[in-house]
Amino acid sequence: MALSAIPAQAEIDFGSLDFLASDNPQSPIPSGLIVGGVVLGGQARYQAQDAAIYAIPGLIYFGDRLMYLGDRARYYFYKENKLGLYAYGRVRFGNLDPEDHAALAGMIKRKGQLEAGVGLNYALPFALLSMRVSSDITGNSKGQEALFWTDFPIVRDNLLIMPGMGVMVRSSKMANYYFGGVSAQEASSSRPSWDTGSTVSPMMAIISSYRFNKSWIGMAAVNYELYDKNIQNSPIVQHRGEFYAGLGLGYIW
Repeated sequence: MALSAIPAQAEIDFGSLDFLASDNPQSPIPSGLIVGGVVLGGQARYQAQDAAIYAIPGLIYFGDRLMYLGDRARYYFYKENKLGLYAYGRVRFGNLDPEDHAALAGMIKRKGQLEAGVGLNYALPFALLSMRVSSDITGNSKGQEALFWTDFPIVRDNLLIMPGMGVMVRSSKMANYYFGGVSAQEASSSRPSWDTGSTVSPMMAIISSYRFNKSWIGMAAVNYELYDKNIQNSPIVQHRGEFYAGLGLGYIW
């Protein structure tokens, strides 16, 4: 619920979650508008940044054609039987400001950008497949990324448990701008220049929701991305990967 409205910028993706939305009053993924909040915590990306916990208000929406999740949205221009094709948009917020940390002095500020792309979902008997590609359309990173993802939903009445896994592929420009690149202009005696090149990072997640009653729902998500080696070895990146976990509570309108 507005998961990206934080400085840490967690890379949590919800895969094919919207394919499970239903008007059933017991459904753990209800159709319509959900207003609430989430407590989210996890690892910071860069050396000078500290891990933190955030409490964030927000809303999400699961419609027949439109899905809105805080910083990103999908609109299905085709959705029949097992296949869905959609247009995708995301606001990616900046994640590095040299004025915030002395250790990052001399770096160029990473600004936010608007991304657009397309994707598809396909439902198998015991899995949901999802793929999307997107590109910066504001000219800040001038990069692209692609996600290939599989969810394994388990629904028992008003409870959903959905593990998932996949890979995130980022172009050289996207990875260098948001995931540890250091240009020659930014290099110093203690911070060598670094080119991440294009990267491939495996990811795993577990998403769960529980429908308390007709009006209230609780959600939880745990996500881990194992960074590509070229991100891990960046002089400004502090972990081998990125872990985030969140708990949310929402009111269904």
